[in-house]
Formats: sequence, C-alpha cells, structure tokens
Amino acid sequence: MTEQSPTSLSPEDEVRLAAVKKRAGRSAVIGAIFLMATSAIGPGFITQTATFTATMGAAFAFAILISILVDIAVQLNVWRMITSSGKRAGELANSAIPFSGHLIALLVVIGGLAFNIGNIAGGGLGLNALLGIDPKIGGILTAALAIIIFLVKKAGPVMDVVLVVLGVGMIVMTVVVAVIAQPPIGEALRQTFVPDELNFATITTIVGGTVGGYITYSGAHRYLDSGHTGPEQAGPVMRAAANGILVTGVMRYVLFLAILGVVASGVTLDLSGQGANPAGQAFGAVLGDAGLRIFGAIFWAAAISSVIGAAYTSATFLSTYTKKLAGGWPLQLATVAFIVVSLIVYLSIGTAPAAILVFVGGFNGLILPIGLTVFMYIGWFRRDLLGSKKYPMWLLIAGTLVTALTWYMGAVSIGPIFAFLGIGA
Repeated sequence: MTEQSPTSLSPEDEVRLAAVKKRAGRSAVIGAIFLMATSAIGPGFITQTATFTATMGAAFAFAILISILVDIAVQLNVWRMITSSGKRAGELANSAIPFSGHLIALLVVIGGLAFNIGNIAGGGLGLNALLGIDPKIGGILTAALAIIIFLVKKAGPVMDVVLVVLGVGMIVMTVVVAVIAQPPIGEALRQTFVPDELNFATITTIVGGTVGGYITYSGAHRYLDSGHTGPEQAGPVMRAAANGILVTGVMRYVLFLAILGVVASGVTLDLSGQGANPAGQAFGAVLGDAGLRIFGAIFWAAAISSVIGAAYTSATFLSTYTKKLAGGWPLQLATVAFIVVSLIVYLSIGTAPAAILVFVGGFNGLILPIGLTVFMYIGWFRRDLLGSKKYPMWLLIAGTLVTALTWYMGAVSIGPIFAFLGIGA
C-alpha cells in the first residue's frame, strides 16, 4: 500500500485551507477599500477643507465635486491596470517605458514622505485636541502605534481591521457634527455645480490631498495581496474601487457641510498658520469642549490611518528598486523605517502642523499627472501588459481627460500654492 506523502492534505484539511485563503483574500479586498478611503480622508484633507471652506464658503463644494470626478477616473484606471497585470505600479510602468517606474517610485516616495510628515503632525494635533497633550508628543505616540501595528507578525490582516474601524468611526462622528451644525444645504448644492468662485490652486491642492501621490496607488497595491488578480477579475476590482470612492465621497462632502455650517453661522476661523487649528475651531464652535474632543478623535483616526497608508504604499514602491522588499518581513521593516524617518523630520522642522498639511496636498497634486501619463500610455498602446486587449474605451477617455486636466491645474497652480504658504512667490 502506498503511504500518503507527509506534505499532502486530507480532503477536510484542504477545505479548511481553502476557507482560510478565501477569508484572507476577502480581508485584503476590504482592507484595500478602506486603505484608499482612509488615506484620501486624512488630516491633510480635513485641514484643507476647513481652510478653504473658511475662505471660499459654499463655493468650495465645486472643488470637492471635481476631486470626486478625478478620483473616479484615476482610481478605476489604476486599480484595473495594476490588478489585471498583477504587477505593482513601478514594475508595470517599467515594463511599458524603461525607468519610468523608477521615476514614479521616487516621486511617490518623496511625496509619501511629505504626506507622512503631515500625517504625523495631524496625529499630534488630534491628540492635542483630544487629550490636551503637546502636539510633538502626540506625533510620537501616533508614529509609535503605527510602528507596533507593522511589527505584528501578520501585519496585513491587523492593518485591515484597524482601517475599517477607524474609517467607520470617522464617518459616524462627522455625520453627527454635520447634522448639529445645520449647514445651508441648498446653497451648498447649488454651488456644487455652479460655483460663485473658481480657484484652480484650491482644486489642485484638494485633488492632491485626496487622490495624488501615494493615494493613487494605495488601494490597488493592497488589492494585489488578495490574490484576485488578472483581467478576468476586472468586475470585482471595479466594484471594490467604486465602493472606496463612495466612502471617500460621502466623508468629503459631510465634512465640508459640517464646517460650512460653522462658517455660515458667522464664526471666523483662525487661518494664521502659527499653531492654528481651523478644523478644531469649527468643531468646537458646534459642540464646545465636547466638539473639540470629537474633532480630536476624528483627526487622530484620520492621521494614524493615513500614516499606515502612506508608509505601506511608499514602502511597496521601494520594491521597484529591489525585489527584496516585495513582501514579508523586509516590506514590514521598510515600512517601519519609513515611519521613523517621517517622525524624525517632523520633530526637526518645527513648521506649524496646519501649514504642513495644506502644503503636502498641493505638492502631491503637482506630481499626480506624471504617473497618470504613464498609465494612460499603457492603456492606449501597451494593453498586452494587462493580459487582455479589451479595455473600456470610456475609461481610457475619462482617464486621458483627467490627466490633461491635472497637467493644466498643476501648471497654473504652482505659483499660488507656494505663495499661499509664503514659500517663494
């Protein structure tokens, strides 16, 4: 009688193993949705929303609408191309245009570092509002907790659970504040489509803060970990991306309404940038001390989830330079190192946190079109890299139009963005 191989599995064990793999894949898909969503509604977006709502009022709703439309065109294309090819963005770009992936990776890592400095700063602001501790100490605690998450043996599933809890919590708390603030919804809806004021620097900054830089690729890179890749998975991928966009869209608009209600009531927010916390002031104006605490919780949740997203995604781009960082412990340790470097820079520069959070959105908005250009080239001319010659024409057209739009907005906005921050002229 032939003995069973010690490495073979019984039918029952095979069923259990398949179930475990299915759950792990489902966790990665849900994690991808919330990784993209929580990255897009980080402390930068919250601070940008408070700053620009205070200066533009209801007209800022149009910028949010544009950011959502750009999000749709960008994320659906990027998610589909990356998962169809089974390659991360840098590797896929290199396959189409030699060394373009290295350029994208460099820009994303630089932008991710800038974002993560802002995210850690946001964690400091959040804990300052929530617990009254020094923002620098709050930044250290935020970074430390993120590092602990990535030092866990199975960091991926832990990251997924943390992001879902934080994302849902942020949305629920913000909805409550928005209802109490009683914003002028009719005026907001009108100016969503017909704004009284149009400001390209504002649009570029908000697009960069919610779509640009590492955020463009965060969800798609996490989705690769689900194992559900290849052109035959296009349907589920598109649905997952659409769900992520829906979550971010709801959060963006609800947060805007909450702050608009405060501004419309006659409250003037401090935008001086020297320790100013305009979003915190807005929440405090609605609910007093309790509102400030709620803001602190929301802001900190947005910050630490974005620290996780920025560090993880930036680290995955390092695999463009060396396959040793493709996954497992090397990737986790690279992610931890990225957080440590971000923390050291934040503690060293001494810039007002709110100013950092506005700047990083503008910076990432300026580098967004470079990566999009490469991906649109792949969609039009290198579909062989995607495993199928079939690709939705409407998606390519939308992506191309958005790419052209981001180039234009970046060109006309670079001066105003830096002037807003008092950097150059």
